[in-house]
Amino acid sequence: MEFFERQGGSLIFRQNGETVQLTPWGENALRIQSVPLGELSEGSAALLSAEKTEAIIGLQEKSAFIQNGKIRAELLVDDWHRSLQISFYNQRRELLLQEIPSGGALSLRARQFKALPGGSYRLKASFLSNPEEKLYGMGQYQQEILNLKGCNLELAHRNSQASIPFLLSSLGYGFLWNNPAIGEVHFGRNTTEWIAESTAKLDYWIVAGDTPAEIEEAYAQVTGKAPMMPEYGLGFWQCKLRYYNQQQVLDIAREYKRRNIPLDVLVIDYYHWPRCGDWRFDEEYFPDPAAMVRELQEMGIETMVSIWPQVDWRSENYEQMKQQGLLVKTNAGIDVQMLFHGNNVFMDATNPRARRYVWEKCRKNYADLGIRAFWLDEAEPEFTTYDYESYRYHLGPVLQVGNLYPREYARLFYEGQRENGQTDIVNLLRCAWAGSQRYGALVWSGDIMSTYEDFRKQICAGIHMGLAGIPWWTTDIGGFHGGVTGDEDFRELLVRWFQFGTFCPVMRLHGNRQPNRPVINRAGEVREGTGADNEIWSFGERAYPILLKFIEIRELLRNYTRSLMREAHEKGTPLMRALFYEFPQDAACWEIADAYLYGPDILVAPVCYPHQTAREVYLPKGAFWVHAASGKRYEGGQSCRIEAPLDTLPVFLREGRQEYLIGRI
Repeated sequence: MEFFERQGGSLIFRQNGETVQLTPWGENALRIQSVPLGELSEGSAALLSAEKTEAIIGLQEKSAFIQNGKIRAELLVDDWHRSLQISFYNQRRELLLQEIPSGGALSLRARQFKALPGGSYRLKASFLSNPEEKLYGMGQYQQEILNLKGCNLELAHRNSQASIPFLLSSLGYGFLWNNPAIGEVHFGRNTTEWIAESTAKLDYWIVAGDTPAEIEEAYAQVTGKAPMMPEYGLGFWQCKLRYYNQQQVLDIAREYKRRNIPLDVLVIDYYHWPRCGDWRFDEEYFPDPAAMVRELQEMGIETMVSIWPQVDWRSENYEQMKQQGLLVKTNAGIDVQMLFHGNNVFMDATNPRARRYVWEKCRKNYADLGIRAFWLDEAEPEFTTYDYESYRYHLGPVLQVGNLYPREYARLFYEGQRENGQTDIVNLLRCAWAGSQRYGALVWSGDIMSTYEDFRKQICAGIHMGLAGIPWWTTDIGGFHGGVTGDEDFRELLVRWFQFGTFCPVMRLHGNRQPNRPVINRAGEVREGTGADNEIWSFGERAYPILLKFIEIRELLRNYTRSLMREAHEKGTPLMRALFYEFPQDAACWEIADAYLYGPDILVAPVCYPHQTAREVYLPKGAFWVHAASGKRYEGGQSCRIEAPLDTLPVFLREGRQEYLIGRI
């Protein structure tokens, strides 16, 4: 009886209808696919074609192995159940990951397919868990947790949640769940379980590496790398909810110019349009947008405009898009997928015809005016109830392919801009999936609250997003909901967040500041309101010089940030790095959740508790560190209590590097 065979460089197992295939996929990596019946389908949700690598394959009657560089998979047939268990090892024969065994009389299945009506399956893939293992990555979840061991995570997108199913293990491997289905993952002490609610096959990718950097670079090689960040992505961005008319936009830009404050991007938020789905400026509030954009360009300021994928029933494009099948479908009942200023459905970003249609509208009404940067909001998309089983995309039911939407939304604009001759592309999105980075996606952390708790969560979120392969990441400085411009406690929070934002991949001030003022058009219709002032001179005499100082620091960092962006472009390296990324041999670095490295040289320890004026900072072993504010030298491998009055925060420089910052922070 032959369970195993070679086929085109892959190792194949067959038993009772199930086919399992292990294929070399990039250096030191394997792709594993399985179906319970029939043949494996072509294509991949996240993985790009990899360069061919020669694997060593060995076959015996009831066991086999495949080795590709530093990773080796050993396959063993259980005599009793005729089931297969796969174990993964590195080049030192250290166990990395292992499927669960059958458990004897328990009759467990490592790859459990449960048939669903219509021919798909509910899939659960189960692995044994090493309780000492530490796990990182997985995208953006709103929690103050760095080591994800023990966490239960939803594999689905929500406003402020981006599910990107790639993890980095402290044991020396990376794992991509190459499946866009809605599901769950449970990182338990006894087992790790990956669940897809509806899918046709099992598909994952695993890579071995000696360092976190080696693993991350291998992952970027097979899912894509970010383009080079444009120069206007390196400085300060001004935004608020919302500059609702052309005069406001120009007044703010002119004031920044008058004060000689560097400003790279000015953002025009949502509802500058008549109806969702019109994708154009409302003439009542923006009578001459071409002149507005020209004046901003003359001031050296890039214009970014908000785009929503919603289409209001009253939009001028709704009936045509519905007739042409360019909208997301509700499986039953009335097509209303979000209630906000009217009944809205979503354009279907997974449909190539819909992508072309929407880009043509945006090209004509925005790009042709000189607008080169787009804020692709609502990218999850934000279904009002998140009942994923209720909706269907062009590519399939949302339960099966739902997590692809934000990536295809980014693709819509990136490919349109490229066809339009643009090469320096960065678009702001509220969500992402594996591969979004290759479409110029700058992800921000969504509509979070203006609280210190939410502030702390963003540190973990930024680290995890970088490890999940998204190097371009940012937050709403000050948080989005609940900040009162004139409140002294909020002003302190904003200053502390602004300091953190200076050392994020992109520095962007945004929020729905209170009190909000209503906007009513000439026809008497209530439009989306406009928030209180949110410019750096809006928060009092104490805050203003501090905020100005940190914009100047951001300018000092421009060359350094550019070098980090180039590294991200060429190798897939994150800009925000967990301390262990550069210092994996220091066990303490794997536990630090409230500090990070901005590139290899700058250690940032945000101050993120109210009225805090000092904090403990751990300095990684293996380097000497210089306190940027005082110039004092410290040996790594110790914790230090550092004073941090409101006008500064603890920042340390690797000795001999970035010394121009000493005394400036």
